[in-house]
Amino acid sequence: MSLPVEDLDSDRSNGAGPAHSAPPARALPGSGEVNRHVLVAIVLNRPGVLNRVASLMRARNFNIESLSVSHTDQADVSRMTITLRGDDVAVEQVSKQLYRLIDVLKVQDFAGEPTVEHELALIKVRATDANRAEIVKVAELYRARLVDITEGSVIVEAAGSEPEVDAIVALLRSYGIKELVRTGTVVMARGSASIEEALKR
Repeated sequence: MSLPVEDLDSDRSNGAGPAHSAPPARALPGSGEVNRHVLVAIVLNRPGVLNRVASLMRARNFNIESLSVSHTDQADVSRMTITLRGDDVAVEQVSKQLYRLIDVLKVQDFAGEPTVEHELALIKVRATDANRAEIVKVAELYRARLVDITEGSVIVEAAGSEPEVDAIVALLRSYGIKELVRTGTVVMARGSASIEEALKR
């Protein structure tokens, strides 16, 4: 985004001589096409790391779609999974800047990589005697679980990729969603490659 420039035409109207046009702003390299990216950052489990990562994303004008923080097999190391959308070059730049943050050990962009990607959703649906059986069938269709059934509602636990969770949420919305919570995406590379093992080398 170009920075605002002063209106030099005002000098011309004041008799200050001809106005000079400002040089055109240089655009960042890249197509500008917005793509979905899933970044994984391996960080030391210390106070303030999450705030520094979120602040960097804010400074680079990225909107984080989902952010999941979890333990790893090492007690002092955590794993952050960040889902965002942006130009490929801009995302590559922010990935490199993450490395400069204190306590960030490794960063990887899994866009375009063969991965296993899942998220968990709890969906509280408005239920009646007339539609409860239909809701159960929808849950079974998507291999979801019923984790709570009351007179006026059913809580469905759904797990899968983002499109799969989107699909069951869309179907259940017709019955009336009372409450919805999603964990955000977690991702792991397929095959023997491991971002955590690469840290130990």
